[in-house]
Formats: sequence, structure tokens, C-alpha cells
Amino acid sequence: MQRTALDPDPAPEPDPPAGLPVLPELAAHLAAAADRTEPEPPGGSRPLRAAACDYWARRGLETAPERVLAAPGAPALLLALLAAAGGDVLLPRPCAQWYAPAAALLGRTVHRVPVPAESGGVPDAFALLEAVRRARLTGAGPRVLLVSVADDPSGTCPPPELVHEVCEAAAADGLWVVSDETGRDLLHDPHDTVVLSPAEMLPDVVVLTDLRATLVPASWPAALARFPDTGRGAALRAATLERLEALRTPTAGPVAAAVTHALTEPEPVRVRTAAAARVHGTLAGTLHRILTAAGAVCRPPHAGSHLYADFDPLRPALAARGITGPAPLEGALAPWAARGGHRFGDDPRALRVRLSTEVLLGPDADHRRRVLEAPDPLSLPHVAEALSALSATLAALVDTGSS
Repeated sequence: MQRTALDPDPAPEPDPPAGLPVLPELAAHLAAAADRTEPEPPGGSRPLRAAACDYWARRGLETAPERVLAAPGAPALLLALLAAAGGDVLLPRPCAQWYAPAAALLGRTVHRVPVPAESGGVPDAFALLEAVRRARLTGAGPRVLLVSVADDPSGTCPPPELVHEVCEAAAADGLWVVSDETGRDLLHDPHDTVVLSPAEMLPDVVVLTDLRATLVPASWPAALARFPDTGRGAALRAATLERLEALRTPTAGPVAAAVTHALTEPEPVRVRTAAAARVHGTLAGTLHRILTAAGAVCRPPHAGSHLYADFDPLRPALAARGITGPAPLEGALAPWAARGGHRFGDDPRALRVRLSTEVLLGPDADHRRRVLEAPDPLSLPHVAEALSALSATLAALVDTGSS
């Protein structure tokens, strides 16, 4: 078990990715609602929440509008949810960068539990039980376990049997499970990877999803939460809505109108999501081959736009170049949007970084559009050059003959 605070490294982070080009159909819906003057209610209007129910029903999770909340971005929704749930928070180590700050803002202790060897996204079940036991012996009160079925930073999807083990462990300890399912629609091979939501296994599971990863542009903050159909679930939703009302930051009206349309998943949206998954899968697979060829250890990515590489086997060669921790390794690989593992709650001494396929899409909308439309994204000059440069950089970093 490891307790952590906010990111201790004050160094500036890489610029966020610009995302894929805005889908014209969604832009048109946003423009059509641009003169809307009535505010979106906290938690989302009924049409938005009803559309969210249909979205989840297509994924095997029947839902009623009274069990849904919407907010301008997953971090704001998570902040309200944790404030309502109370207690300390258990996180996989490593995990998405935006999980821990909400707990820190509320003054809650974060307990980090290592993930198993198979994948990221969920903690090892036995380590989870031990972490809860030790925390309670010291007087701490773990209350919420946050997991992900499509993990950032590793891009892996935990096998259903691992998710089931963790759910059983969480239920035995009376924990709320919050399942971040943001990346589940960006499976690189939907026929090869099985994603099972904890909400299909346990009654007291909250499903959280940030729609910017799949359905809407990166600059349109919109997120959803699905609460369980239980008395506890209804009470938690009501308390979360109270916090959202206190924050007074509802989803912008025009954005809500466009998001409501996107949640119906018309053909252009479905085609775009499938194209994005295909492109990210192709690029992530190539990055994985380059990293492992250089000697790094990296789980094969299954979803989303990230993968997580461990350079510890190359520590002697990297140390000869002054790279002894994740921050300098992040700097050496900055052109490929590297983020050191310390940013995800990992061991600050470990030589681990997250790389992103987003940076390979190109510097502007035209390049990114070409990547989406190309039969083979790897054949595009700007993609091939970026990958070749990464291979050369890695070769130079680990070349013991020139140190």
C-alpha cells in the first residue's frame, strides 16, 4: 500500500493532444443550439439523461434517467461523487492522472494498490484486501475503490475473471466500486477483447464515463455517471447531485444539445468511433513493437490511445546518460508525449513512462484527418517520420557502446 498526495513534480507537463477533427454533424448540432439561453440543470436535463440510458442499454446496462447524472467533465463529476460517498479512496497503481486530485482536494487519503501482472485498471485482489485491512488497523476509513475496464495509462483491459475477483473483494469489504469506462468504446479489436463492467457483477457500482474520449471532441467537456438501482444507489446519486448543484458548473447548454445527439450514436458518430479505434490500435501496436524491440517491457495495449513502458531492464544504459528516474526519461521522450510514471502514482524511482498515439496523428486538423482516412496510417510521411525518430532515439539511449 502506498499513500500519495498530488503530483510532487512541478515541472511543466507536455501540451495536451488536440484530438481528432470535429465531426461536421456534431458541429452543426452545436451551432444550431448556439442561441440557447436557458441553462442546463445541474446533473443534466431529462433528454440528455434519457439518451445516456439508451447509450448504456446498447452496452448491456439497462438504466433509467433517474439513475443518471451528467457534468462538464469527468473530474468534476468524480469530485462531486467522492464528496458524496465520503471516506478514503483506493486506487490502482498506476492509474489515470485525474483520479487522485479529486480526493486530495477533499482532504481524503489515497491508498494505492498495485495492479496484477496481467493488466492495469484494477488492483490485485489479494493486495486490495490487505490494503483495506492495514488501513482500518490504523484508523483509516477506505470507502471507494476506483477501477477502469479500459485502463489509462496502460491501454489494457483487465480480463473478466480479474474484474470479478476484485469485485468480490470489494463487496466483502463493503466498498463502493466506481468503474471508469471511458475507453471501452475504443477497443482496438472488439472481437478479441472482452470488456465486462463491474456493474454487471455487483449491485453497488457507479459507472463513470468521459465522453470526450469517444463520442465528442476533446474540447467539449461532458461526462456521465450511472448509479445502481438500489436504495444506497439512490441516496448516493441524490448526495452527488447536491454537490453538483453547489459547484454551480452545469454542462453548457449548446454542448448538452450536441452531446444528447451524439449519445444516440447516429451512423457518422459510429463510423468515426470505429475509425478512431482502428487508427489508435494500429499506432499503439506499432509503438509497442518499437518499445519492446528496444528492450523495454510493455503490456500489449487493447484500447484507447496510450501504452505504458517499463525501462527498468535498461537502467544501466540509461543511467550512463543521467536518466535514473521517470522525470528525465519523460524529458528524453517528450516529443512522443511521454508522461513519467510518477504522474500516475507509480513508484517515483521506477523507469516507467506512458506514451500516447495522439502525438502521431499530426500537428493540425488536416494531418489528423488524413490519418483517419488513410487505409494504412503507417504509410503517411509524418507518421512514419515520427516512428522512425522514436526508434532512433531509443537506440541511442540504450546504446552502451557510445556511452
